[in-house]
Amino acid sequence: MQGGADLAWYTQGMVRARRQLSFRTIAYAALLTVGIIWFSYLLWGILQKEERARADVRDTKAQLASLESREATLNSDLDALDTPRGKEAVIRDTLGVAREGEGVIIVVPASPATTSTSSPSWWEDFWSWF
Repeated sequence: MQGGADLAWYTQGMVRARRQLSFRTIAYAALLTVGIIWFSYLLWGILQKEERARADVRDTKAQLASLESREATLNSDLDALDTPRGKEAVIRDTLGVAREGEGVIIVVPASPATTSTSSPSWWEDFWSWF
């Protein structure tokens, strides 16, 4: 029976060891879970900031392209104004003036035709038989 008593002691020791191991395991698991959640929260914030930064970069590049296009247009307008013909064209367009001896012609757009060339509807065609 000596073997049975040793076995009872061994079983009780294992139960205590499992309780302690179980408590430690749960404590480590809880700590690890909290750490993972905290790390995920931090990582999510960083990813959101990175996405906002990428969107800002796209918007800024679009603005830069628009401003460069406008700068090219303005530079070409300035180059045109440096010539006497360009200055004269701006004065004529802006002030609506002409040189001495020139006449001004005003072109009026044609009004649309008021006559209708469409065919009569089916009910008008039907009533025309009577």
